[in-house]
Amino acid sequence: MTTITAPEATRTRLRNERAILDAAEQVFARHGYRGASVQAIAEAAGLPKSNVLYYVGSKRQLYVTLLERMMERWNAMLDDISVDDDPAEVLEAFIRSKMELTRTHPQGSRLFAAEVLQGAPFLQDYLRGELRGWVHARAKVFEQWAAKDLMDPVDPVWLIFLIWSSTQHYADFEAQVLGITGREALEASDYQDITDFLCRIILKGCGVVSRRP
Repeated sequence: MTTITAPEATRTRLRNERAILDAAEQVFARHGYRGASVQAIAEAAGLPKSNVLYYVGSKRQLYVTLLERMMERWNAMLDDISVDDDPAEVLEAFIRSKMELTRTHPQGSRLFAAEVLQGAPFLQDYLRGELRGWVHARAKVFEQWAAKDLMDPVDPVWLIFLIWSSTQHYADFEAQVLGITGREALEASDYQDITDFLCRIILKGCGVVSRRP
């Protein structure tokens, strides 16, 4: 009889959970919460339906986990900032990381946008609790930078909203972007140009200067 060691079991669990989340992101983005089914997610993940329910609990729990995972990915760059950091470096790294996620995970961005456009029925606790606390903690650091004349005294909450919206636009409104620009798809060079543009405009508006050549 084959014995599965604890490390092997952990690796298997993590691999299956990742496969389920990635498959669910595609299915929910394509069909919405109501149109998606656990069976369709299981088939996309290449796992039995019972495994999906074992790992994630329920369709609702899986959906909320996906939305929260997207926010955690977006905001990881700002998790550990402090008043001792350089605001230009922090803001530029945040913008660049957000644009890279727009390029690599557009479905997750669209899924989040669709949820918010419906009034965020599954995310109210997260938005009013954990995420609100996260935003206000970052805002305090921005205010401390402004007090030390390291950046202009812009409203920090509106600044975070601006960075979220301007970077996610190229995933959420891709059809509009492609239609107006006449492109079939955005290339890596397009994303680079867009990122450089956003960094230049947003940093200048905050009164800080990029350290990049």
